[in-house]
Amino acid sequence: MAAPYLRARKALGTGFRPLAIPAKLGSSNSIPRRFASTSTTPAGGGFKTFAISASLGVSAFIAYYYATDTRASFHQWAVPRLIRVLFPDAEDAHHAGTAALKNLYALGLHPRERPSTPAGSADPATSPLAVTVFGTRLANPLGISAGLDKDAEIPDVLFALGPSVVEVGGCTPLPQEGNPKPRVFRVPGVDGLINRYGLNSRGADAMAARLRDRLRRFARRLGITERDIMEGTEAASVVPPGSLQPGKLLLVQMAKNKATNERDVEAVQRDYVRCVDRLAPYADVLVVNVSSPNTPGLRDLQATEPLTRILTAVVEEAKKTSRSRKPKVMVKVSPDEDDDSQMEGVVQAVWMSGVDGIIVGNTTKRRAGLVPEGVRLNARELKALKEEGGFSGPALFVQTLKMVGRYRKMLDSYSLRSADGEVQEAPQKVVFATGGITTGEQALKVLNAGASVAMVYTGLVYGGSGTITRMKGEMVQALSDKTA
Repeated sequence: MAAPYLRARKALGTGFRPLAIPAKLGSSNSIPRRFASTSTTPAGGGFKTFAISASLGVSAFIAYYYATDTRASFHQWAVPRLIRVLFPDAEDAHHAGTAALKNLYALGLHPRERPSTPAGSADPATSPLAVTVFGTRLANPLGISAGLDKDAEIPDVLFALGPSVVEVGGCTPLPQEGNPKPRVFRVPGVDGLINRYGLNSRGADAMAARLRDRLRRFARRLGITERDIMEGTEAASVVPPGSLQPGKLLLVQMAKNKATNERDVEAVQRDYVRCVDRLAPYADVLVVNVSSPNTPGLRDLQATEPLTRILTAVVEEAKKTSRSRKPKVMVKVSPDEDDDSQMEGVVQAVWMSGVDGIIVGNTTKRRAGLVPEGVRLNARELKALKEEGGFSGPALFVQTLKMVGRYRKMLDSYSLRSADGEVQEAPQKVVFATGGITTGEQALKVLNAGASVAMVYTGLVYGGSGTITRMKGEMVQALSDKTA
């Protein structure tokens, strides 16, 4: 039985034996050799290859630089229109835009404002638009309102677009779905939106976890601890614990859950206090939303007595925040509650509770006067305009401007008196303006009327990611023309 195995083994050995190198090239059994080619690269070929590679590299860099610059015109004229074509449903467009910006930021391909012009300066010491708000020197007085980043997924992406203030939320204490879909409608003929989201939110715990992870990643990059940022130690003394960027502020907006009975003020207080407990460590400013038109009964809380109780509870809880620099507190009020008695009630609640300021404006339930004379809407736009919900867009600007001036006057004329009748000195209350602001000229008007910050929402939807940069350029130009 061994013979076949040995024969096979011999055959295998023969098959794998190395080729023998012949002793002489001239022998009959020699194997012809192939000699290396003596040809050379044509003269100048190496330079051409280098030139082509360099040209491609430069072209790629120019394309990258242009595409990621907020000054690029396609951000204004192409991207918003393309999104409307690709996503006929406005809410789908909202989610797709948020996801795209989040992914682009992770890859370093997100749009950003570059400091190549005075308007783009992020340094408050050199910016011609610098202002001081809540003791923080901001490079400019522009902000992005809540609603674009409902769950605090892209605050850094929004800061990269050039504002000094970003407001995330609104956030409810417990997760809630909001109103049934469809719930967002475009009115392109007037650059408007109607939404009845109903404060859809993943809840305070989810937002707090996201903001805490952001803070921890930031601390690791600097080689410091989370506590260093909270305590404002020397290593992190110039970094606000919310924005995590010098000269910028992060606002976190809070609201009650839809299921919480607005008539039970103590239950409403508990909703807001729970939000403060979870979110205050990661916010520079907490915003109490009592003005959304899409949560039944929420605007009823703007009455003086319940509003004072709610705001007092929020202020007291904010003071307990475990960090050296406590968050400020603002209240966001409706543009529709504009009777003197209603506004005076809000002002009284602000002073009595110790709140630091007011954000004037939100979406409106009114429909009169939204379409300028001479503008004709198509059938789809007319149908959208009749949808229930809050309207936002340039048509709100006149009302916003009036209310900023009126609130500024009322806040400044109100005085606190002690028990013996003496007037108590108190810091001036801060006013932010939001509603219909789309140009630098409009921003300057609300600032001159008494606001410290002008905030944008729908203007970004229709104007694209370069809106803030464009507005700042218009402001700088207007100020230069005025002083010339």
